[in-house]
Amino acid sequence: MKSGVATKSPSVQSAKQSSKQLQKPKGVSLLRRLEWILDPVTYLERTQIQTPDFFEEESLGFGSGPTVVTSHPKAMQYILSRDRIASSKKNRVPATAKNRQAFSAPGEFNRILSPLIGTASAIMLSGEQHKTRRQLMAPAFHGARLDTYGQIICDLTHSQVTALTPGQTFAARSLTQQLSLQTIAKVVLGFADGPNSQAMLDTLTETADSFGSPMSAMLLFFDALQKDLGKWSPWGRFLERRHQLDELLYAEIDARLQQPDAGRTDILSMLMAARTEAGDALSKQELRDELTALLLAGHETTATAIAWSLYWLHRDTGVKEKLLDELDALAPDATPSEIARLPYLSAVCKETLRRSPVAMFTFPRVAQEPVDFLGYHFEPETVFLGCIFLTHQRPDIYTNPSIFRPERFLEKKFSPNEFIPFGNGSRRCVGEALAQYEQKLAIATLLRHYSFRLVHQKSEKARRRGVTLAPAKGVPMIFQGKR
Repeated sequence: MKSGVATKSPSVQSAKQSSKQLQKPKGVSLLRRLEWILDPVTYLERTQIQTPDFFEEESLGFGSGPTVVTSHPKAMQYILSRDRIASSKKNRVPATAKNRQAFSAPGEFNRILSPLIGTASAIMLSGEQHKTRRQLMAPAFHGARLDTYGQIICDLTHSQVTALTPGQTFAARSLTQQLSLQTIAKVVLGFADGPNSQAMLDTLTETADSFGSPMSAMLLFFDALQKDLGKWSPWGRFLERRHQLDELLYAEIDARLQQPDAGRTDILSMLMAARTEAGDALSKQELRDELTALLLAGHETTATAIAWSLYWLHRDTGVKEKLLDELDALAPDATPSEIARLPYLSAVCKETLRRSPVAMFTFPRVAQEPVDFLGYHFEPETVFLGCIFLTHQRPDIYTNPSIFRPERFLEKKFSPNEFIPFGNGSRRCVGEALAQYEQKLAIATLLRHYSFRLVHQKSEKARRRGVTLAPAKGVPMIFQGKR
């Protein structure tokens, strides 16, 4: 990539000659790549010190052009508001039609996820295919649908806690994983209770846990490690679990096809009823890939967010007591929607996503033409990653960013490019509304009715879990009983 500051001259050459020089982080590329996989938090924090706003990182391995990482909110606004399929008219920056398509958001750049979710889900699609599939799924995650999910989420939360006994030590991340998995299975996919459904959820948990540590996550990043050497090998065990999961998912699809029910409104039923412009239904593989993506992405990230909320609330008892005051002021018959609108509860959940973001980056965007912004010139085929983790730790946006302080979200409204836990633009998380709703109701139910404490006050560190960040120790807690 050649660098250059943009000038008022229309000449691209003059822009190159006068632009800022993009910095590259120090260190050997392979060693940086290993650190990025094994210890991404240290990698990102040290790199931000060296190169605060932009850096070029060839070791990330996207596309044929250079990969540029940025945490600057104005840079992310420029990139994410001009991708190929803008998320909404409200978030678009006024520009020509050409500028709005200056960046593409190709699904094939998410190929690292293909061993888990295949190649036919919305995450992996591009262009009009992605737009059409996203429009099909969106209604299940918004509006009146959320109201129907609320009581189910609260009931499922209670059911998870009833399995605990006073004085029992448990990992919050394990509890919230089961809660979130059952929520997405019941309220979005319409799975009924029964041995087949439970077997599916258990197998899904085992499949997700295949990449639960930084070392096991290396399997996703290095193709050479993806060798099936039998059940005793890591990749062989993963393939066996994936095969078991596929059998259960295809059995569910076949059962629905054999006994169609026009009255069902869950997203699996909508996907099965959908037809292309040519009148074709989604194939079984397309249904399988979409189901796997929804189950994995839809529960893993939310489970982590709820676990982090429990950690921060019990680490800072002042915040917990303030939230309990708000929850205790509710009427006994308060509805889930009324609970979800509580201002301090909302601030606590946002601050959790700010202080401990689950996703590290936005989905990649690729420059389709020469672009100039913030004094830099970038050639076509440059790949851009917005760094959610570093943006949320910027002191020029968040005063004392290492401190967990929900009040900051009551004092100021942050822009969609300053607070960006679910991405932005055409690849913004389609399940954002449901994820936030579930996080609020789960936390409210747990704190309002039960008492917990941390096993110890040692800091819980974030570490890699697949392609996300999660609490390294799972947030060990002790159940103290009902309040």
